[in-house]
Amino acid sequence: MAAAILTPPTFLGRSSSHLVRCVHRPGTSPFFHSAVVSSRSDWLSACSILSSNVSSHQQQEPPPPQNPAEDNHDLLATTSSSSGSMMDIVPLCLPQPLTIADPSLAPKHGSQLRVAYQGVPGAYSEPAAAKAYPNCDAIPCDQFEAAFQAVEQWVADRAVLPVENSLGGSIHRNYDLLLRHRLHIVGEVQLPVHHCLLALPGVRREQLTRVISHPQALAQCEDTLTALGLTLVREAFYDTAGAAEYVSANGLRDTAAIASARAAELYGLEILAKGIQDDQGNVTRFVMLAREPIVPRADRPFKTSIVFAAHDHEGTSVLFKVLSAFAFRDIGLTKIESRPQRRRPIREEEQRGVPEEETRATAKNFDYTFYLDFQASLAEPRAQNALAEVQEFTSFLRVLGSYPMDMTPWTTDS
Repeated sequence: MAAAILTPPTFLGRSSSHLVRCVHRPGTSPFFHSAVVSSRSDWLSACSILSSNVSSHQQQEPPPPQNPAEDNHDLLATTSSSSGSMMDIVPLCLPQPLTIADPSLAPKHGSQLRVAYQGVPGAYSEPAAAKAYPNCDAIPCDQFEAAFQAVEQWVADRAVLPVENSLGGSIHRNYDLLLRHRLHIVGEVQLPVHHCLLALPGVRREQLTRVISHPQALAQCEDTLTALGLTLVREAFYDTAGAAEYVSANGLRDTAAIASARAAELYGLEILAKGIQDDQGNVTRFVMLAREPIVPRADRPFKTSIVFAAHDHEGTSVLFKVLSAFAFRDIGLTKIESRPQRRRPIREEEQRGVPEEETRATAKNFDYTFYLDFQASLAEPRAQNALAEVQEFTSFLRVLGSYPMDMTPWTTDS
């Protein structure tokens, strides 16, 4: 068999070397697992093709830096300040987030499962992806939309995205994207979230004038920041770890970031205060998304997520009928969320009791799409019967996923 090993360039900013190693063993082809190589010449042709592919790829890459010192892996960078020089730890080889504009930049292929998450390294979604899929190849994405597209376009195998927080509530953007895309929920993880107040080394609290972070993180720390006597201007940022990276990259000595302790380590920031969330039981729930659903089972606790909309003439009154279908079968609900319908957000209704001789008044109400999670597997007959009854009351019903519940124990100080 001719064994050809090609080491591809790694994903987005990671340094890599190109190596083609060919070992000739009479037997099977390196391209087709069941094809037989008839001669040594076929093996040499295969190695030539691999070598030419690597050569063409190297020609497209920019030339290496002339100064050898620029190509080392030293993570220490010297920055100057008004008080003198100071040494900061600045990571140089962190992967850049995947964007919607260019989703074709796939990570290296291998045996590891590729899992997309929103944010930059150090974001809370990164340990959530590691908890959901240990030893996975985590792929950062700059937006939630990019994470959905990464799975749909086979750049990633899974995505792990937040849907709700115990303090900040639902992440509405991801609920809208669940309806817009055709991915399936195949699992969930719950992760305790511990916020830290981060700033450049040597910066004191009284020097700060503003704090930046994700809107959810700012809301989760509002009371604690006030209790610390910090009258800071709150500014929203797209990501918690991204805020830490922004403070570090721009040398902002008047700005703090709310992010994780890992973000402080990655971007060379100091922790001014730990555990600044208003509630120590601050937990975020993440869902695991895949292109194909999993087979429901009845031998362990399962949760099922659905989304539905009412008939035109029923409006929100259908909600009572839907809830009755589950209550009658003793199926517990864990989540209910309503979102205005995008195509027809407003519905007009005639007011009852208005005299006929007068102009009939109309009430303008929102038309909603409802998201609902219930504790049962689609493998159970009671869940199947409940959905069959719900379908009679709704104009649209879709199962987002039937998946195992996260039963992993955790503590608020873990």
